[in-house]
Amino acid sequence: MNFVESVRTCFSKYADFSGRAQRPEFWWWALFNLVGTIALGVISDKLSLAFTVATFVPYIAVSARRLHDTDRSGWMQLIGFIPIVGWIIMIVWLAQEGKSSTRYS
Repeated sequence: MNFVESVRTCFSKYADFSGRAQRPEFWWWALFNLVGTIALGVISDKLSLAFTVATFVPYIAVSARRLHDTDRSGWMQLIGFIPIVGWIIMIVWLAQEGKSSTRYS
């Protein structure tokens, strides 16, 4: 999956928390969000905030689908609220290779 396909998929599955997302889909989406937020932040803080709000639900949805691909519940994202340790755990989980068979297929 390339950058454009990933962004298109994430917007088409705007609030779809079921299924699975492969690593490229998630990481291209994360890069899109990072670059978009920074680029719009240079122009205007309000535009950056609007972009962040508009892409928040798809970001949570693709994160849940990515965790499903590693055979974890999407609710495990809540671990990310733990400062530093939670962020590290989430990055490791999201970077792991997907499993061929999961209960979230």
